[in-house]
Amino acid sequence: MEILWFLIAVAMIVGVLGPFALRRGRGRGRGVIRQVAPGSPDAADPEAYGFLRQEDQDVRLPGPDRDLLDVLDVVRATQDWRAASQLLKGTAREGEVRWQRVQSFAGAASLELAERPGVGGAWLRSWHAEAPEDPGGAQVYAEFLVQQAFRTASTGSKDFQVILDEARSECRRAAALTPEDVVPYVSQLAVARGLGYSGEEFDRLWAQIIDRAPAHMGAHLAALLYWCEKWHGSRADADRFATTAAARAPHGSLLAALPLFAVFENRPEIVVGVDFYRTAVVTKAVEGAMYAVHSARPDDPMLAHVRHLLVRFLMGAERWAEAMALFVRVDGYVGALPWTLEEDPAAAYTAHRNLVVAEYESDGGSPAALRG
Repeated sequence: MEILWFLIAVAMIVGVLGPFALRRGRGRGRGVIRQVAPGSPDAADPEAYGFLRQEDQDVRLPGPDRDLLDVLDVVRATQDWRAASQLLKGTAREGEVRWQRVQSFAGAASLELAERPGVGGAWLRSWHAEAPEDPGGAQVYAEFLVQQAFRTASTGSKDFQVILDEARSECRRAAALTPEDVVPYVSQLAVARGLGYSGEEFDRLWAQIIDRAPAHMGAHLAALLYWCEKWHGSRADADRFATTAAARAPHGSLLAALPLFAVFENRPEIVVGVDFYRTAVVTKAVEGAMYAVHSARPDDPMLAHVRHLLVRFLMGAERWAEAMALFVRVDGYVGALPWTLEEDPAAAYTAHRNLVVAEYESDGGSPAALRG
């Protein structure tokens, strides 16, 4: 591959126009991509691998959670919060699932409000008003305010600070309802980042989280952002935080993949070619993430997050077969980094995936080989 951005542009164009049908011409030299007609014997066909089309990718979640998706559909259709409350009441406070479901309900209300200003997400306001002592509702409302601040107000503006001040109060109220639950404290990490907590203030908040859930991957990802150069730390701070957490991670924990997220947050603004992806630092982070993925529980709810980011790095390093093996695992759900940074996550995901299909097949890969 000679010019990565050119290839991505080609992939995105084809992803919009129809099924991806690119293949490198072996007789024309390695690294050449040419377009062929869909259905041609030389066409790379993502659907041959069971991959879904762009319009069928679910942008709400990084991976499957059927119960959550069913309840989201019910709440959106009926504007009744009770189904969401029941689901959270039945969701364990330990682990990552509760945090992800709280994020999803808050995100759904925020998106509804954006679609229908003034009226969208009315179910969450009703939940907050009618059941103020419901821990689940309090957690979702606090997280909703956090997401609203970052989505609707300019960082550092008066509106941004006002919304986050209210979010902080709601996080504390939610924490008082269930002191043992880590979720309100994880929401506060974004408040700390947005309001610019001092290192000492942040450490006190972090201690509250570590006391409750020392291996919480979602909390570590949120804390990592605080320590990044673009917020209140530096590249060295972010790397130190990530590598320390990875070194202390128990066997089977996805915290071993945290350095890859640090590399992603500290990446150059423009990356062209494979050199960046093959540096010692990146390679070490990728191998750590590969180890984490292979040793994690198959039902770990954070596994999809790691796989999505890892597949982007494997693609950058031109490790096509390994990237394909992960695409098979994550296809259908694209609500994760790096796709969520794009204006159209589903389009960005399918463009990259389809390019990998073409490259994988030009190296001799096939659906049969992948299944084997």
